[in-house]
Amino acid sequence: MGQLFPPYANTLAKVSLCILAGCVLAAALLIYVWIRSPYTTKVNIVRDQPVPFSHKHHVDGLGIDCRFCHLSAEKSSFAGMPATETCMHCHSVIWKDSPMLARVRESFQTGTPLVWNRVHVLPGHVYFDHSIHVQKGIACVTCHGQVDQMPLVRKTNSLYMEWCLACHRHPESFLRPREEIYNMGWTAPEGRKALQEKLSAKYKVQNVTNCYACHR
Repeated sequence: MGQLFPPYANTLAKVSLCILAGCVLAAALLIYVWIRSPYTTKVNIVRDQPVPFSHKHHVDGLGIDCRFCHLSAEKSSFAGMPATETCMHCHSVIWKDSPMLARVRESFQTGTPLVWNRVHVLPGHVYFDHSIHVQKGIACVTCHGQVDQMPLVRKTNSLYMEWCLACHRHPESFLRPREEIYNMGWTAPEGRKALQEKLSAKYKVQNVTNCYACHR
C-alpha cells in the first residue's frame, strides 16, 4: 500500500497548528485591547451636551464649589444635576443674551429641564452611593479626575470593577479630610500615611470587597 501522506505532511501539520495558535492568541489580544480601548470605556471621550458647559471656567476660573450645582452629592446616592434655575442665578445677569445660552433661557421660560448626557455611566446591576464615599473622605477628583481643568467634562477612569476594587481593598490610601474633598488642588502634607491611617479610624473606613456592597 502506498504512503497516504506526502513527506511534508508532518511539517504542514505543525505549521498549521502554530498558525491556529497564533490566531487564537491574536484574537484574545484584540478582544483585550478592544475592552480597554476608549471606544469601549469612553475614557477621555467628550460627549455632546445641550449646552457646552466648561468646568474649567466655572470651577478653576470662577472658583465655584462643586456643591453649588451638585446639591445632593453629600446626602444622596446621586450627585444630581443643577436645575435651570441654578444656572439662571448668574446668567439672568451675566451673558444673559449670549446665543450659547439660548437653550438655558428657553428651558427656564418653558419649565422644560435640559437633558444632559451622562458622562459617568454605571451598569444597571451596580449600586453606587455618592454620599457614603464623600462622608468617608473620598474626594471628587479621585473618581472624576481634574474636572477643574476640563473645558468639556470627560471620564478619566474606566469605572471597571477592577478599578473600584483597587480602592475598596486599600481605601485608606485615597482618603483626605472631609473639608478638603472639594478642593481640586489639595496635596497631602508630610506624613501622608499617618494622616490617612488617622482618617481611616476617624471615619470608620472599611475595606469592603463583598459582592453585595455593589451588586444588590
